[in-house]
Amino acid sequence: MADSPTFPRPPDGEAPTVLVIGGGASGNAITILLRRAGVNVDLIEASPDWNATTGSGITLQGNALRVLRELGVWKQVEASGYAFGSLGVTAPDGTVLFVAEDIRTGGEDLPATLGMQRPQLQRILIDAVRASGAGIRLGTTAETLDQDADGVSVRFSDGTAGRYELVIAADGLGSATRAAIGITDKPEPTGMAIWRIAAPRPASVTRTDLVYGGPAYIAGYCPTGADTLYAYLVEACRDRAAIDPAAYADEMRRLAQGYGGVWPEITAHITDPRKVNYTWFDRLLVEGSWHRGRVVLVGDAAHCCPPTLAQGAAMSLEDAVVLAELLSTGRDWGDELLQAYYDRRIPRVRTVVEASVQIGQWQLDGVRDADMAGLIGRTMTLLKERP
Repeated sequence: MADSPTFPRPPDGEAPTVLVIGGGASGNAITILLRRAGVNVDLIEASPDWNATTGSGITLQGNALRVLRELGVWKQVEASGYAFGSLGVTAPDGTVLFVAEDIRTGGEDLPATLGMQRPQLQRILIDAVRASGAGIRLGTTAETLDQDADGVSVRFSDGTAGRYELVIAADGLGSATRAAIGITDKPEPTGMAIWRIAAPRPASVTRTDLVYGGPAYIAGYCPTGADTLYAYLVEACRDRAAIDPAAYADEMRRLAQGYGGVWPEITAHITDPRKVNYTWFDRLLVEGSWHRGRVVLVGDAAHCCPPTLAQGAAMSLEDAVVLAELLSTGRDWGDELLQAYYDRRIPRVRTVVEASVQIGQWQLDGVRDADMAGLIGRTMTLLKERP
């Protein structure tokens, strides 16, 4: 289905129309779910290529897989990724210290964990959005949002305009919509940063293995397919402006050379700086409510956390499920419903954000007797409950 050059409006008396700003995991998911419920949805995405080629890999826990199954894309995800059920912890030289079984947060009928190439997941979701019949416009942003009691009038970056009963802001960590509606919360760095790269998978890599210590705070990898993985190294934040992007491969390779086991095989492929990603860890948790009027935040626009629990995408996908469920109840799309969305999500999201940040802070502070296993176990057990 071709992208719509303009968004056709339904005749009076037909289903309401929602604007989704942002075509990442939460924006794509809410679009699919609302279209299934009979809601007219227009989706705009600032990236002209819909971020279909961006990123290395992603680790999806069972509760994320549960949402992907609800979206109707589980079979494609399963075929594209690499499922596993345990986590190894090794010494820097590669010696395995222990292996723990992962908690199946999505239920016993789904894998505990699945790794996949992030662009592949995005392409699967893009195909599902296109098949849903949503209006799609790429390379487009919302310039102004003018609200009244019944909806939102939106002017787009190409000069066109639209009228919507609800606007869902899924425009990520640096959400311009969040600021535009007067929410002043901003992401804050946690003090850690991560180097990531996609690489060929050695045959012996059949799960995630982590090293806590060595040249980096964390060294890890996750299988993402039959012959691929993504590897990552976590260190203290550095001034991003002081690191020449042309030296990204050299910097990551320097850290990686301090690790044994399969790391030498991985390190041999850290050669192209264009394939290395360097990102700071941030935290964000908007308190009080995630909406102003008829504009509501989902995903990273409302909350984000370090990937120490691999729950960022899962929390964003769960937002979409809960919000779509509430919008489909027949209740008025006003303050009461949108506050109910926040009230339902905030305890679960806060638990994940705080636990994810705490794991990193223990490492920054050099705490050697921290109950990391206990915190992870308690958090993941909580996530077995449906959102």
